[in-house]
Amino acid sequence: MNAMSTAAILTAPAVMPLAVAVAYATAELRTRRPVLAEAPVAARPSGSVLVAEAPAPEAPSGRYTAAWAGLVSPALILLCGGLLAPGVLDDGPRTAYSGLLRADALTVWMLLVIGAVALIACASSPAYLAGERAAGPAVRRYQCLVHAFLACMCLAVVTANLGVLWVAIEATTIVTAFLVGHRRTRNSVEAAWKYVVICSAGIALAFLGTVLIYYAARQAGIAEAWALDWPTLVARADRLDPAVTRLGIGLVILGFGAKAGLVPLHAWLPDAHSQAPAPVSALMSGVLLSVAFSAVLRYRVIADAALGPGFTRALLVAVALLTLALAAGLLLAQRDYKRMLAYSSMEHMSLIALAAAIGSPLALSAALLHIAGHGLAKSVAFCASGGILQLTGTSRIGRVRGLIAHVPRLGGAFGLAVVALLGFPPFSLFASELGIARAGFAAGGGLGWATAAALLLVLVAFAALTARTARMLLGPSTPAGESPSTGWPLVLGLAACAALGVGLGPLTDLLHTATQTIGSR
Repeated sequence: MNAMSTAAILTAPAVMPLAVAVAYATAELRTRRPVLAEAPVAARPSGSVLVAEAPAPEAPSGRYTAAWAGLVSPALILLCGGLLAPGVLDDGPRTAYSGLLRADALTVWMLLVIGAVALIACASSPAYLAGERAAGPAVRRYQCLVHAFLACMCLAVVTANLGVLWVAIEATTIVTAFLVGHRRTRNSVEAAWKYVVICSAGIALAFLGTVLIYYAARQAGIAEAWALDWPTLVARADRLDPAVTRLGIGLVILGFGAKAGLVPLHAWLPDAHSQAPAPVSALMSGVLLSVAFSAVLRYRVIADAALGPGFTRALLVAVALLTLALAAGLLLAQRDYKRMLAYSSMEHMSLIALAAAIGSPLALSAALLHIAGHGLAKSVAFCASGGILQLTGTSRIGRVRGLIAHVPRLGGAFGLAVVALLGFPPFSLFASELGIARAGFAAGGGLGWATAAALLLVLVAFAALTARTARMLLGPSTPAGESPSTGWPLVLGLAACAALGVGLGPLTDLLHTATQTIGSR
């Protein structure tokens, strides 16, 4: 693979979704532009020359075609990840634009996760939007924002510059705020503002942390152009001032942890995920949280080389256990199934944070596998929940009964997705959670006790999810038609999650190499 093709493949995951977003935005503007026509002379009022005619409404088939065209970006992201993987495994990281863009094994793994979850979410969008009463005029605006969202996430994982990483994650906040408020109801607008305020506070902390790391790098003699370059910082981490680095890393973990749904800046997550359109919730829970935490994994490598593993380990264990305890407690009292799935996301992100704290090769492999499995299962669960909401008109758990009996495909997809999230075999979350538990107990000492506490909290969350999902799936219910949101995207997501649980196949070497990338130096 030559330099030109490498640059093209590294650029495409961010540029192509952005180009698709621009195309949707242009089409939206053309549709909304008033058409000026000259009125007949006899009917023309005195002094009048032109009258404005409202544009003709777009045919439903055109809207549906525009929505399905959104599969181009996810397919391209998956293709680029697949093309990068052999070169990364054989020849090491690939770079472009003087190192600004860089693909290592972690980059490729995250691109594949983003592409897979985006494929499920974007393929579910046409049916979901068809069920929305006022979706017609908003389809292109929705698609424009979704693809801009994908572009920002891809940029966050392909860049080697920590400053650009911060900009990309901040951009996801701006774009997704409009998606959270897509319905323009009072609750959705309130959730969007809450999301913006809390995540902006978190991102501000991450910005201060990034500035401190830059300052430490400059004081260590690293050139200005490379002071935020991740490979350079990893290679020269032993020169960084420990006090400044400790403060910077702490701020970064708290800041990007807010975007990952970790305490203390987690309060936006249940509101945003419950009010956003179901495919958007799938993207936010399935990959946005993981993309934000991949930034924490990058910084963890720098911190461990500069400070030793103790600092980040203690911080991540504390954050993980607090988040897990909060999520388990709130799941026990939850009465809304979309908020239930949101708190489940907090539970799973806390397990990933615990695995990062453990830091052994087994734990890090399990964390990356958990990122993929959680993304696939949660995207199916949220997309299915959107169909349930459209069928029943409510998100209250107590008002939904007998899904298996009356909408077997939709109820079955939702039930199997929750089974996967509960960690049952053959789904990959069983293997990843088992790997995290084994790694934690093998580490011994305080990590063993932390792992035991985490498992007890996971059992509490398990019981809460099981009881509430069984309520929805079983029992009597009024007859209802099958939801248009069911179909191959949900089946594809469940099949992929199960396949990862049975065997990684060609992804085995990629997972091991990605684990080495984020392992302690």
